[in-house]
Amino acid sequence: MGMERSLLEKMIEAQGGSGESLLATLKYAILPIAKVFTMCFMGFLMASKHVNILPAHGRRLLNGLVFSLLLPCLIFSQLGRAITFEKMLQWWFIPVNVVLGTISGSLIGLIVALIIRPPYPYFKFTIIHIGIGNIGNIPLVLIAALCRDTSNPFGDSDKCSQDGNAYISFGQWVGAIILYTYVFKMLAPPPGRSFDGNEDEKQLPVSRSPPIENGTSAAEGDSVVSNKASIENSAAPESEPLLQSTNETLTATNWFSSKSIISMLQKVAAKLKLKQIFQPPIIASVLAIVIGVVPFLKKLVLTDDAPLFFFTDSCLILGEAMIPCILLALGGNLVDGPGVGSKRLGLRTTASIIFARLTFVPLAGLGIVTLADKFGFIPEGDKMFKFVLLIQHSMPTSVLSGAVANLRGCGKESAAILFWVHIFAVFSMAGWIILFLSILF
Repeated sequence: MGMERSLLEKMIEAQGGSGESLLATLKYAILPIAKVFTMCFMGFLMASKHVNILPAHGRRLLNGLVFSLLLPCLIFSQLGRAITFEKMLQWWFIPVNVVLGTISGSLIGLIVALIIRPPYPYFKFTIIHIGIGNIGNIPLVLIAALCRDTSNPFGDSDKCSQDGNAYISFGQWVGAIILYTYVFKMLAPPPGRSFDGNEDEKQLPVSRSPPIENGTSAAEGDSVVSNKASIENSAAPESEPLLQSTNETLTATNWFSSKSIISMLQKVAAKLKLKQIFQPPIIASVLAIVIGVVPFLKKLVLTDDAPLFFFTDSCLILGEAMIPCILLALGGNLVDGPGVGSKRLGLRTTASIIFARLTFVPLAGLGIVTLADKFGFIPEGDKMFKFVLLIQHSMPTSVLSGAVANLRGCGKESAAILFWVHIFAVFSMAGWIILFLSILF
């Protein structure tokens, strides 16, 4: 019974059986949420009209700084120092858990959408905003706030923070692939229309092909022009020979061949959205994994006595600034309110998305992690590992899904969902953390 003693028993022993164990248990669950709420409120205050130190333009710059520099630095330094080849084999269930969470969340979203019947263009929108959770930024914030307390139930603060950040970072690359493939496809507007009900033709550029005149279309006119240009270009100077040598012909053929291959690769990359997938946090994750699992590279860059440790130490310093900056930006984004998106979705759809995301999805995630534990997929005795798996399912809707929604023309509706779901998540996350800690300890 020693290792499986409840958290309450440990608190009673630590406090001499004073009967204040319930308050101590609540502290571990509510204190991280209170810290998050406080920093978000600071951002809200800085962005308000009365202070206006953090206007919309400043928040965009701050978000860009976090996404392009601070978050990659945190991921590289924490994940790279924690991971080894053996640990990478042990952590295989983390990315699988992200995929299973997306599948279960999407199935729940499908059921909810079938029941509530959201407005016409927002059926798939409802599925996505229930199924896709924030597996990166908010979990990193919670882990940092929880591990900062020296009396946290996971032990040493430094090890708690490093392990938690490494586990969360290890699953982010899968989330990015899901986001820019599955989510991007699902949030496409209805065929021939847009989310605001207008036809796509009204949103096309003004310059179009002129109507057919005298039996010649604009396309034909363009071909005539191109033929003239090709004839002019094909007129070789008199000083040049009419026949080229074999070597010159082969060189030209090889040049055109290599150019066509490059063009084909560019088309494949555009089709697979590789530019969107390989964002700075994902690149940092890949670099951390590659350098961390190779002992020579790890001793060269990541260990305390490494010759290039100054670079890792700089990343550690910059990474520490990620948490307050992202919370200030998140709080500042709430100052504009839900906007017109709530009216388009309606109260029933908005409330259903929030309730399903914060209630049904975590319950399904608890079932997934419990089954994985019974089948032996989770490292034995690693409570932080299991805790990270659980909180991945209990997070609000992903903020990056809002970025994809902007690309697809439903950014205002997504902003309304993100506004309300993050407000209610303050209370739901506290409840789920209390439950998860009571299960683990």
